Amino acid sequence: MTPELRTERLVLTPYVPADEEDFVGLFQDAASGQWFWDGPERRPAAEDRALFGRIFSMIYAEDRFPVWAVRHEGRFIGHAEIKPSPESWLNGHEIVYGLTANSWGHGFGTELAAALTAYGHDALHLTEVHATVNAENARSLKVLKKIGFVHTKDVREDDGSTTQLLTHRTGSDSVRI
Repeated sequence: MTPELRTERLVLTPYVPADEEDFVGLFQDAASGQWFWDGPERRPAAEDRALFGRIFSMIYAEDRFPVWAVRHEGRFIGHAEIKPSPESWLNGHEIVYGLTANSWGHGFGTELAAALTAYGHDALHLTEVHATVNAENARSLKVLKKIGFVHTKDVREDDGSTTQLLTHRTGSDSVRI
């Protein structure tokens, strides 16, 4: 069951059906959505709607892993999850997060990533929490390094891009929320 999480300024709650338009909007936005999978220009909105449906029909229904809507002052500003990595080269759990472009630059990314990492270590008892980030996503790389993630590997993708694997280990210096 996905628990509610709170930080100083953010509330992470399980999605509700009324969140669908905000979810699709985040994933389809050119600025924010470019960092999710293959980006909105190559992914029709119908795929994001289907993904939103699977959060309820599979992820929540089968209690697979926590997935949250991220809110600030009651307003939807992002998406977050911590899950077993689907990548064959990564045996562990990874955090996934994204914020609406209009919420960038306020420290929410740092606050959110720190909360997800702490949840992984404290609630899931993980000794390592991972993040996979496109090497061109300077904002996310900066956030993760700021809270104690260390670059551990580069992975060359089929499209020629590079994904960086970053790892946070129990006991690492980090921002705690």
